[in-house]
Amino acid sequence: MNQEQIKTIKELEQAIGTESSPVTYDVELGSIIKFARAIGDPNHLFNDEVSSRNSRHGGVVAPPTFLRSLPVNSFNPSLESPFTRRLDGGSHWDYFEPIRPGDRITITQKLTDVSQRDGRLGPMLFMTREIRYVNQFDQTVAVPRGVGISS
Repeated sequence: MNQEQIKTIKELEQAIGTESSPVTYDVELGSIIKFARAIGDPNHLFNDEVSSRNSRHGGVVAPPTFLRSLPVNSFNPSLESPFTRRLDGGSHWDYFEPIRPGDRITITQKLTDVSQRDGRLGPMLFMTREIRYVNQFDQTVAVPRGVGISS
């Protein structure tokens, strides 16, 4: 590892807790229906206004994976890994509220952990990020935590 990479990793460790600028999206019924069709999910909750009214949700809701279609603001470029090889280390999602047509979803991303390990190909950097999706009522809709691995 060169001195520049060491310096960048130390800056990343000091930046734990740093949050991105928020970005807000309006959720439209058509977007929910198109998304459900695109992923091949025929569940009436995601694409049928009439039959979904009889559900416990009282209308159409978005599939949980719909949130992946909403881009998240990136951190400051200085909060990126100094290594060029990158791998998705997995994620865990917690869901709290359904997403409905008309919702305004605000998204922020936070760096929550940085750690290093030695791997077969050299040093590896693990960066954990938490994304928070909040609706217009200030209710947390979902919180995924994901790990990015770079070397």
